[in-house]
Amino acid sequence: MALRSGFVSIIGRPNAGKSTLLNALVGQKVAIVTHKPQTTRNRIQGIVNVPARKGRPAGQVVFLDTPGVHKPQSSLNKKMMREVHDALEGRDLLLLITDVTEKFGGGDEFVLDLVKRAGGPAFLLLNKIDRVDKGRLLPLIAEYNRKHEFQEIIPISALKRDGLDLLLDKVIHALPQGPRYFPKDQVTDQPERFLAAEIIREKILIATGQEVPYASTVQVESWEESPKLTKIAAVLYCERDGQKKILIGKGGDMMKRIGTSARLEIEKLLGTKVFLEMFVKVEPNWRESREFVEGLDWRHES
Repeated sequence: MALRSGFVSIIGRPNAGKSTLLNALVGQKVAIVTHKPQTTRNRIQGIVNVPARKGRPAGQVVFLDTPGVHKPQSSLNKKMMREVHDALEGRDLLLLITDVTEKFGGGDEFVLDLVKRAGGPAFLLLNKIDRVDKGRLLPLIAEYNRKHEFQEIIPISALKRDGLDLLLDKVIHALPQGPRYFPKDQVTDQPERFLAAEIIREKILIATGQEVPYASTVQVESWEESPKLTKIAAVLYCERDGQKKILIGKGGDMMKRIGTSARLEIEKLLGTKVFLEMFVKVEPNWRESREFVEGLDWRHES
């Protein structure tokens, strides 16, 4: 059977489980995950090579994780929603993922409207089925069926990997015959220095509370590689002096906590020892600056 391939965009509300699903499908971490909404700020590609088996051709699926769909206010939020709309262009299949532990509401209608306007084949993924009584799924399926005709409706648990084999089977059969777009050993399009910055930002999200996680971002300023050691200097940006004090912590304890956790994970990613140096800078209202926000996107780096 001929190889099937294509681009599959994953959209949904914040915290629906998009990044957890992407990581589970790829088989390793390519997108940061926290319990806080709007953790994902960029489109992230995860490349999955699916072997042939009885009744299923081999395929290469390029999944696109996206920020949670929301009504944007700041320049950052507007950029995040542009990432969502960009992911809807030129894709072969759309996966709408929804959290079955939440009641269907206005936010779901908003996402569903995006799916309708995007057109083309779409699957509905009912996520977090490990956390609800199965009887709750039927009314939800009926609700969605009344509102839109999905090609497939698949209950899954991205966290427990339940239903993912079935999902991959259905995705492969829904894709056209086509070439392998990426080498077999490539799992993402993100450069290592961007992944390192995202790992640091993940640790900030986990370690801090209130407004600090959302007012923070990370840029890697320098990156020096040798066979046994990678030296990384990163800047942690926030918007106010009070946030800077929280990020540094008493006697630098918060910076040490974030840095140690991030360094250990970056070492696993790179397979070398890492010397991680971090600085905190205040950039007032950076989320409102389109120029600053655009500068955070590695795709715009020269």
